[in-house]
Amino acid sequence: MLLPRATSVRTDEGEFLLGESTVITASRKLTATALWLQSTLRPATALLLPAGPFHPATRHSITLEVRPELGDEEYCLTVTPQTVLIEGGSPAGVFYGCQALLQLLPPAVHRRARVSGQRWAVPAVTVRDEPRFRWRGVMLDVARHFMPKHDLLRFIDLLAMHRLNTLHLHLTDDQGWRVEILRHRRLTEVGSWRRESQLGAQDGAPGDGRPHGGYYTQADIREIVAYAAERHITVVPEIDVPGHSQAAIAAYPELGVGGPAREVHTRWGVNPNILNTEESTLDFYRGVLDEITDLFPSRFVGIGGDECPKDQWRADPRTQELMRERGLADETQLQSWFIGRLGEHLATRGRRMFAWDDVLEGPVPPGTAVASWRGMTGARTAARRGHDVVSCPDDQVYLDYRQSEHPDEPIPFAVPLTLQEAYGFEPVPDDLTAHEAAHILGGQANIWTEHMDSPRTVDYYAFPRLCAIAEALWSTGARDFDDFRTRLAAHLPRLEAIGVEYRPETGPLPWQTRPGIEGKPSTRLEWAAFIDDLVTHIKG
Repeated sequence: MLLPRATSVRTDEGEFLLGESTVITASRKLTATALWLQSTLRPATALLLPAGPFHPATRHSITLEVRPELGDEEYCLTVTPQTVLIEGGSPAGVFYGCQALLQLLPPAVHRRARVSGQRWAVPAVTVRDEPRFRWRGVMLDVARHFMPKHDLLRFIDLLAMHRLNTLHLHLTDDQGWRVEILRHRRLTEVGSWRRESQLGAQDGAPGDGRPHGGYYTQADIREIVAYAAERHITVVPEIDVPGHSQAAIAAYPELGVGGPAREVHTRWGVNPNILNTEESTLDFYRGVLDEITDLFPSRFVGIGGDECPKDQWRADPRTQELMRERGLADETQLQSWFIGRLGEHLATRGRRMFAWDDVLEGPVPPGTAVASWRGMTGARTAARRGHDVVSCPDDQVYLDYRQSEHPDEPIPFAVPLTLQEAYGFEPVPDDLTAHEAAHILGGQANIWTEHMDSPRTVDYYAFPRLCAIAEALWSTGARDFDDFRTRLAAHLPRLEAIGVEYRPETGPLPWQTRPGIEGKPSTRLEWAAFIDDLVTHIKG
């Protein structure tokens, strides 16, 4: 009943019973994994489970070993009545084997206090498993609605449970700046809070009259990154430019394209207020990126590049003068030039730029990885141009989209994205050559939080659809939705033990609805035409 589905499972006779004599043994390079497993098993079982180096005389042990001949994230889990042996090609592989072990125990193992009267038995089994993709991720938008650190750490645990290895944090947008930058303190002093939020998805929706804010200090970020790394998750930061930047402009008006002072944005949707392209603005963001790269060791750093209306640039004499000086023919080239300069700076820091597929409308700097969100057109185009790709097509993995046609879905937006449709996510377009397909690093789910004003609401939108996407990114072989549903039924009690407020199959519970708050639903035909229009300039 493993989720994601394992490559190979062979059951045997008997069981391994955790008890007072059970120990955890591991080599020094696996000490962190051994201590994590010990700390995870102890609360519910109330067993000491002492951890230490392997000794031939050890009996009744959970033994962790690295076997270099296995793939980097591959693991082999062997359970007999006497021992549990978890072998991996690296510490990451061993960690995923430990996650499989937890799923073989009763779901109550995920509770955080002693569970009386429970037998902690693991069935005798041999599991071989490895992932299909290198990039198995989730984008979490903490700019529209801030997720406090405590809840973000819990979310990281949920990603690890599902063998996801990348957390793309959308840290800045028009509605908030969520990371402390020491050289530009007004980014959080001013930019981290707004006076109210739009209530609903319609253009004329009212404001809620309630201030919203929050940000991560640099100490918080270091903790989050370290916590994720212990669970073999890379945190990829995103600082969105040159659009989606009104929170920064509110803090530092000189970053904008003239006009009156602006507040942190209180409305959703695409915003006309964008950055200017002065050298001083580039210097400002080079400084921001220096602090970001100091905080995040991720190879990739997101710079956005999406949904940047260029009307202000067209109407601004100074921007037009800069375009002439730089020999740029139009505003699309100007955006490419601006983003390219930041990409060059990231390269001096040993990093690669990660951007939304909008950047394909102009020249894309070498080494850029492209997140294909407007369907799969961006994935095809980028791969054929030789760029690495993370597939995240809106109609397959956007978890802010409504989950059904059920009339009680909260703030229904866009088209329905059902559990079965999420399970069918395929990151590799079928019309790529083998060489082109090799550029698909993997995929990710995207969780935009305009309508998710609390962690429990994120739970509702994310689960169990994220379980389905995790399996699509991890498991090899043919998909079987009926088999997935059977294993999901066994998996949901694990989520319940953790306290995840997922969406029931029958529809939202009464407190998960949002009566009286209008959404913005669309038919599939309307939405397909809308997306097709957006990607007109990147086809071919």
